[in-house]
Amino acid sequence: MKFVVSKQDLIELIRKIQNVVPQNATVPILSHFLIEAESDELILTATDLTVGARAHLPAKVKEKGAISLPSRRFFQLLRELTDTNLEVSASPGEMAQIQTGSSSFRLHGMDKSEYPALPDMSQATQFKISGGILKEMLFRTSFAVSKEESRYVLTGVLMRVKEGKAIFVGTDGKRLAKSETQVPLPADFSGDYILPLKAVDELLKSVDDNAEATIYLSEDKVAVESGNGILISKLLSGDYPDFEQVIQTEAEIFVTLHREELITLLRQISLFTSDSSHSVRFTFVPGELILTANSADIGDGKVSMPINYQGEKLEIAFNPHFFLDILRHSKDETVTLRISDPYNPGVITDSSAGLFVIMPMRLSDAHS
Repeated sequence: MKFVVSKQDLIELIRKIQNVVPQNATVPILSHFLIEAESDELILTATDLTVGARAHLPAKVKEKGAISLPSRRFFQLLRELTDTNLEVSASPGEMAQIQTGSSSFRLHGMDKSEYPALPDMSQATQFKISGGILKEMLFRTSFAVSKEESRYVLTGVLMRVKEGKAIFVGTDGKRLAKSETQVPLPADFSGDYILPLKAVDELLKSVDDNAEATIYLSEDKVAVESGNGILISKLLSGDYPDFEQVIQTEAEIFVTLHREELITLLRQISLFTSDSSHSVRFTFVPGELILTANSADIGDGKVSMPINYQGEKLEIAFNPHFFLDILRHSKDETVTLRISDPYNPGVITDSSAGLFVIMPMRLSDAHS
């Protein structure tokens, strides 16, 4: 194998896939990239056996071949090189030679045959979607997924395809985020696909906003092809909880809230919540929303903002950090909060078909 390539192009390509490489690989070869030189391009592959990524770029290939190289060491070396181009060659003896200007380096690799093959998704059901829309759907839902391994099925984002729509949902049981978009699939096609958070994070980094992405769906895997790369991930197994039931909360009160103003006030008042309760009391009185918090060891705070509320006084408590997360993942100037009483979830909606649910907290934890 022998090829000449632009150093900067190779660095950019590695950046697209390097986070897939596991931090502490139990199998040594998983800490490597697979580099393949074919006709006039290089193909780089990384996998942790759950998520795999492949990307390619043009190169001057003098001799076809492949080798796997230690990803971190190779990447660090590239960043230290000062020349714009480099030549890489490898013989079957699993040693790569990297030549640039008057410098020469030899790096131990491993044989291609030891590298796990990525699954072939060419026969899977597929559809195209705008890269920007896909990223928006994932951005607006992935923040709400559970970080607790004990709730395995909730540690990923659900993509439910039905009736020509893709519905994305993230929840940890205390809050829920849902977004949906039309997709070009038959109305009678349906399926649930739970994407691991690592795959979602990689898609948010690698998918091109301004290009179409192709999504491939199989029973236990999903792949997303975008630009010069593809990401393939195993799906989380298990049944996702019935989120529709939570969303259909009967709400009697609808309040429009200015998003940026509420973000500012919540950031202020959250400084007065204790580590144990993280609770802020929302008091709705005609024309005004009052936020209060107090903590025996910190102090107390009270802030307010004008709102279009005309009903009777209503008090409900929410975790301010969860509420802030929701507001940050909406982009409208205003959001609508739907509530019924202090004991049922609040539902927050915006004009972009985004819907967020937040569970209330005990009012006694947010006494003023």
